[in-house]
Amino acid sequence: MSVFRGLVGLVALLLSSLPATARSITDAAGRVVEIPDRVQRVLAAGPPASVLVYVLAPEKLAGWVREPKPEEKAFLLPAVRDLPVFGQLTGKGGTANMEAVLAARPDIIVDVGTVNATYASLADKVQAQTGIPYVLIDGTFARSAAMLRETGAILGVPERAEALAAYADEKLAALEKSLAAIPAEKRPSVYFGRGAEGLETGLSGSINMEILEAAGARNAAAAAGKGGLTQVSLEQVLSWKPDVILASSPKFAHAIKDDPLWRELDAVKAGRIHVAPALPFGWIDSPPGVNRLIGISWLEHTLYPEAFPAKLDEDVRTFFKLFYHVELDDAQLAGLIGRDADR
Repeated sequence: MSVFRGLVGLVALLLSSLPATARSITDAAGRVVEIPDRVQRVLAAGPPASVLVYVLAPEKLAGWVREPKPEEKAFLLPAVRDLPVFGQLTGKGGTANMEAVLAARPDIIVDVGTVNATYASLADKVQAQTGIPYVLIDGTFARSAAMLRETGAILGVPERAEALAAYADEKLAALEKSLAAIPAEKRPSVYFGRGAEGLETGLSGSINMEILEAAGARNAAAAAGKGGLTQVSLEQVLSWKPDVILASSPKFAHAIKDDPLWRELDAVKAGRIHVAPALPFGWIDSPPGVNRLIGISWLEHTLYPEAFPAKLDEDVRTFFKLFYHVELDDAQLAGLIGRDADR
């Protein structure tokens, strides 16, 4: 019996030393990437990828792009709250240290968001430098369900991915049906002000603002043309005359209430200023990932309260349990959705 056990142990040791089997996938940039058949550790190249991996397979997340803030950690699983921080590989704020990336020993690197030649070139460069497979996923909001299914297949969690994708399909189909009954003149022009000053926003075509269009609103900053995130002037915002102002910062929302210049806008006079919820990830933006699905519920109730009479509370509880693995208590729920400009 002892000899048999010894042979079993030897076979197990030999098998564990063999290279993992691989499979070929074609990512969103058309790149053919060889990835392990079983993906166990994933490094996120940027914030949207962090969210995507967390909601699908938190146990596979190797670390964070940036350390979650204490108020964010309260809405994350305890097992991931204090994972290592590796920095950002992609975008303008690339901060990742390649030595730290290699030391993390991820099976793959995942990047989610805009897909173009620049991002494909970066993926090829990092893959060549590190030897780690680098996969690009199209993060367009309308593809939320497809994004979840594609990434779930890569990570080996198709059933989990299907549950989340089904939610996304149902949510966006219901939204489209309800919006069809809202005439164009009832759909507001919305300015989304980022930062404490509120003068950064996204232009037409920006991935950061596409949720506004998805919710049937008009991006006021589209008047300045196409592009990504940009700084604008107060004079520009005044000329756009938005019906509603959304703020990423409570400081900005409070400041403009009594500012004589901002008060030239009917939106300010009427108190149509709303602070977008942002925990544990932004509901409208920051990052532009699958976290925006709950932003749709918030926008429905904020922009069209009569057309969407269902309780926001129920939508938020359902989303947080399904996507973030968190059961909200009443105090947490109130804190999440009680941050309008009058608070």
